[in-house]
Amino acid sequence: MRTSIYIIIIISILLFSCSKEKKSITPELKDITESVYASGFVKSKNQYEVFSKSAGVLKKIFVKEGDFVKIGDTLFQLDNDNSKLNTENAKLLASNADYQNNKAKIDEIENNINLAEQKLKNDSLLLERQKNLWAKKVGSKFELEQKELNFENSKNNLESLKIKLIDLKKQLKLNSQQSKNNLKIAKLMEEDFIIKSEVEGVIYKINKEKGELITNMSAIASIGAEDFIIEVNIDEIDIVKIELGQEVFIRMDSYQDKVFEATVSDIQPIMNERTRTFKIEAKFNEKPPKLYPNLTVEANIVLNKKEKVLTIPRNYLNSNFEVTLENGDLQKIETGLMDFNLVEIKSGIDKNTKIILP
Repeated sequence: MRTSIYIIIIISILLFSCSKEKKSITPELKDITESVYASGFVKSKNQYEVFSKSAGVLKKIFVKEGDFVKIGDTLFQLDNDNSKLNTENAKLLASNADYQNNKAKIDEIENNINLAEQKLKNDSLLLERQKNLWAKKVGSKFELEQKELNFENSKNNLESLKIKLIDLKKQLKLNSQQSKNNLKIAKLMEEDFIIKSEVEGVIYKINKEKGELITNMSAIASIGAEDFIIEVNIDEIDIVKIELGQEVFIRMDSYQDKVFEATVSDIQPIMNERTRTFKIEAKFNEKPPKLYPNLTVEANIVLNKKEKVLTIPRNYLNSNFEVTLENGDLQKIETGLMDFNLVEIKSGIDKNTKIILP
């Protein structure tokens, strides 16, 4: 009984298979476009993330999202009480070490030098007089030696004072310059707590609130120009096909029912080793009504276009570039452009040839 049921099922399958004929089609004249697919996002021109050079608590926020800022405009201020104290200390030290404020020390040594020069001159005259007396056998040898010793001491003292003056001037100049440099460093460090804009553009996003701890590891805000560009990543296999000026069709989730046209404007000539992709920029030919940074896009970069060419669906072509004729024979064909759905037929079949799915 069971064997009979199996026979009936097999016969039914065979009859159904024989009765079902594969549907044939013929090539059609259609427009075809060859393109490279890429995904990416909308980016504000000159868009950059605002970071702080120093860590601290966010004390003041001078802007709000949507504000337009210029280069040098103050955006944020961190708590910098310690930095202010360091600057004040540096000012005091700089004032104390200033070269002009220490002129009295130089004047003192210069006065001592003048006195030493006068003493040396006087000791020189006494020595010369004692020598003349000694030549006339007047006075003692001890007196002559004493005058010579006084003269040498005065001479050495004068030289020592001159060297001391030179060293003092060098030291005062060094201290003065070092203290001024320390003051500059303190002021720069204090300025690091005041964050200013590096570009001209719109405040698109403020990531922190007043009272939050700010570090140099996370962005405080995002700023960019009002002009927008499209940034997509191209696989290394396709990068050699991309050229400046190529047409790009853009789709965005924000405008699901629309396709926007753009043009390749920049090809960055270095590959991301991690993703094995190249970064490509494109400009809208006609900008959408509203745009925001980081909107996702899907792009098709047009490599070539042909109108009214002989085409067949791609699923009718096998991996050996053959089609299956209506009688089951395989026919080799020469292909041209391909897109996701169609393939151009250059030779091998014509518009009257009937083919079936392989």
